[in-house]
Amino acid sequence: MLRDKGAGATQVQPTAPVPAHAIRFATPVVETPGILILGRWVYRAVRALVLAPFRFPVVVSTLVGSVPTLYYLGWVGLALGVALSGAGLGAWWWRWPLSFRSLVVLRALAAWRWLWVYRRHWQPVLVVAGLAESYQERQYLPQIRKVTCTEWADRVRVRLVAGTSPADVENRVVELVHGFAAPSCRVTVLGPRDVVLEFPRRDLLAEPLDALAVSDEVDLCALPMGLREDGQEWRMRLHGTHVLTVGVTGAGKGSVIWSAIRALLPAVVDGTARVWAIDPKRMELSYGRSLFARYADSAESAVGLLEAAVEGMRERAARYAGRQRTHVATVTDPFVVVVLDEVAFLTAYHPDRDIRRRAENAIATLTSQGRSVGFCVLAALQDPRKEVMNLRNLFPDKVALRLDEASQVDMVLGEDARDRGANAHLIDPDVPGAAFVRLEGSPIPVRVRAAYVTDDDIATMTADYGAPGLRSVPGAEVT
Repeated sequence: MLRDKGAGATQVQPTAPVPAHAIRFATPVVETPGILILGRWVYRAVRALVLAPFRFPVVVSTLVGSVPTLYYLGWVGLALGVALSGAGLGAWWWRWPLSFRSLVVLRALAAWRWLWVYRRHWQPVLVVAGLAESYQERQYLPQIRKVTCTEWADRVRVRLVAGTSPADVENRVVELVHGFAAPSCRVTVLGPRDVVLEFPRRDLLAEPLDALAVSDEVDLCALPMGLREDGQEWRMRLHGTHVLTVGVTGAGKGSVIWSAIRALLPAVVDGTARVWAIDPKRMELSYGRSLFARYADSAESAVGLLEAAVEGMRERAARYAGRQRTHVATVTDPFVVVVLDEVAFLTAYHPDRDIRRRAENAIATLTSQGRSVGFCVLAALQDPRKEVMNLRNLFPDKVALRLDEASQVDMVLGEDARDRGANAHLIDPDVPGAAFVRLEGSPIPVRVRAAYVTDDDIATMTADYGAPGLRSVPGAEVT
């Protein structure tokens, strides 16, 4: 736009248009009224006072009873009341230790952990982990609803803010573990915005476990194997499933295999169970040859054993057709466990292509059709990659011992296992036998440790339970 200067006008230079992305609008800051802030704090105080008798009954009753005692009876009466209360608590602890611990000790511990650990560090840990945001001076922070303590872990129930999903929390497990100095963290989803974070206070699996005692009775659906991270006994099902155990060298695959064999011994003796063993390395299972109904240590004999198992499975299925749908272990139809150590030797590493093909076909047939008629495959593997073992999905139950890479965790236990805290790649090499187990139909991996069966234990097993004709005949086979 131009104007003539001589005519008393001014010259106005045209201005370039301002780009849209350069325009900035100031967002008005809305301050929360003081009356609302005060009301919120009053509500929190009243709520804490109302819930205190239910959360901390012993503490509240002690404080409430101390005031009138001090007023009416003085310091002497108060001291006498404290002594009597202490004697009563001692008698309670001596007579009913479980209820005393759950109602007094664990609740007091929960209050302490809530105040000193979680309440104190909650905001900075969640902000750094990316689970909390600040927007216009307002904090969007997941709220702790409740903290409870068990014998071994803290359970923190959390209410998530809108826009945060349980998957976001599962993806920040490592940050939460380091933030609260816990050995691990397990996320349990209760609802779209409610989760429970489980933080172990100590590692119950740090110490090695001796071989478990051989039970007089055998439950094929719950064989004692070792210890779970919550202190309970780890039991593994073999009847009606197949189990794949994966771990690097020295991770403890032998502990899993021998613990299962040890738990089966009474059934092996009475004839309701048989173990067929394949040991390509000739180092792991050879110690207990007399315990096995069939044994193979070469590629040709191993494939023959697998094909014999397939033939037996089909013969039994033909007899069951139209008569029964489930298998019951008897002497006539025993439960057969095919223990296959280092399955990759037969499926990937053997130079003979025909051997690999036959072995893979036999394993696929057994794992896809065998469990309903009483045939189970318990296989051990070092490398879980698909080109090494492409039959992983045919094993309903999986055990992941120490692995080399983080990506291998999801290969073994499922694509979301690592997000749920199954960090098998972080297992300490000094803790052999520690593993994460994921069962069919259960989305949550469980951390366990298998008992360690020594060479002396195996020698005792063969002496007490092995076939007499094979105790001194290496390489012999029971048919």
